[in-house]
Amino acid sequence: MAELNAANSGTYQFDDQFKINRLGYGTMQLTGPGTWGPYKDWNQAVSVVEHATELGVNFFDTADSYGPWFADHYLAAGLKKAANRDQIFISDKVGQTRQGPSIWTPHGEPGYLRQQVEVSMMTLGLDHEDLLFLHRIDSHFPVAEQVGELKKMQDEGKIKHIGLSQVTVEEIKEAQKYAKIDAVENLYNVANHKDDDVVDYCESQHMAFVPWFPLNTGKLVGANSPLSNIAKKYNVSEAQIALAWLLKRSPNILPIPGTSSIQHLEDNVAAANVDLSDADFNQLSQL
Repeated sequence: MAELNAANSGTYQFDDQFKINRLGYGTMQLTGPGTWGPYKDWNQAVSVVEHATELGVNFFDTADSYGPWFADHYLAAGLKKAANRDQIFISDKVGQTRQGPSIWTPHGEPGYLRQQVEVSMMTLGLDHEDLLFLHRIDSHFPVAEQVGELKKMQDEGKIKHIGLSQVTVEEIKEAQKYAKIDAVENLYNVANHKDDDVVDYCESQHMAFVPWFPLNTGKLVGANSPLSNIAKKYNVSEAQIALAWLLKRSPNILPIPGTSSIQHLEDNVAAANVDLSDADFNQLSQL
């Protein structure tokens, strides 16, 4: 059996300091129902983060709106014992407000974005953000003001890399007028790859592409389904095949499967060992 290590997924170079393992971890599931409130077990949430670092995960994705704040607290606690803490890369997001379970309201007023960056750094115990995503573009404020505020904070040394979330190619190009965009985080998976053009544009610009909801396998599994049949062929789970497809799709894709289960975490990391054939990749790409 191959070693269970996220390093087997390959690496992505953000800058001279950070070359990360492509298979990361997202903290969104370390919250209550509807991504609202605390997770039911503090120790369990922290232990999942701790074990992820033991499995070679050195890229973690979070957001102030997860909880809000609860996921950040678990992440900060889980990283305290990491032997390689100075080599761990965190992507964070601001620009979404929460009024209850499953309610997400964009707010891009520049002063608010600055406030949330400052509070996030305090919560996570950071003196700068490695990668800061504008969680959503708020139509009530010009893109120049929203991205421009993040650029100001970048110039101040508080943000190293700027990203956008759930955007089109046109919106990325607009934002590029005001700052260097180093990453995009959009909905993308083997069952929903409508944003192929965004992935391709990001690759052409050497931007990381972080797919959220990377394990949308529910509609593709079942008796004699293509995904299930291919999983049986490789003797792995459907989730591992879905992640292997993302890793093969483009070298700039950084999947961030999230879970509150140690067992599921290990299953996800094992996807780094799946060498998907061109034929199987192409078959899945047609789904």
